Amino acid sequence: MTQYGFYFDATRCTGCKTCEAACRDYHHLKSGQTYRHVYELEGGDWSQNTDGTWTTNSYTYYTSFACQHCDNPACTHVCPTGAMSKGENGLVDVDKERCIGCGYCAMACPYDNPKVDREAGHSTKCNGCAERVAEGKDPICVEACSMRALELAPVDEIAKKGTQAAIAPLPEPSLTNPNLYIKACHVAQPSGSRDCHVANKSEVK
Repeated sequence: MTQYGFYFDATRCTGCKTCEAACRDYHHLKSGQTYRHVYELEGGDWSQNTDGTWTTNSYTYYTSFACQHCDNPACTHVCPTGAMSKGENGLVDVDKERCIGCGYCAMACPYDNPKVDREAGHSTKCNGCAERVAEGKDPICVEACSMRALELAPVDEIAKKGTQAAIAPLPEPSLTNPNLYIKACHVAQPSGSRDCHVANKSEVK
């Protein structure tokens, strides 16, 4: 099996959220829903110098992520019907016919990706636009990114460009061994850091 994963270049991302909008439109999601989220992280402070002037070390950076299509996906382990599984390309998807909408996957995922659509009666999530990938196309979020900050490719390729996701607000990668590799910007904080906070909580809840 060739494991595919996402690569994210945080040095290029401007936080425009076009990837979110493209995902929402392509998958016909409701307003406010998307499988991909762009988190805005802020931190730093101001200090006054002896001459009365002020100096700041404040910073902002963005982290765009969806399903990490993990090597050890928590969602598949807790699914009681086997509806959540990895395909031949390593992308995790949900079989809507087998899913009973119990929500265990949503509770287990440390990346908060699967969601239960109560009207449809099953879970929904990012599947890496597997149908597009099968046709030789990029996922819609990758295609839409004007800054070319996103890529989906075999893990052995993207691992050469970045390091496994370990920046705030993402959890420690040891939890699920995510297939997300990031080229971090110089102000990026490590997973678990309390020196920064999510500035757009209302958008990514």
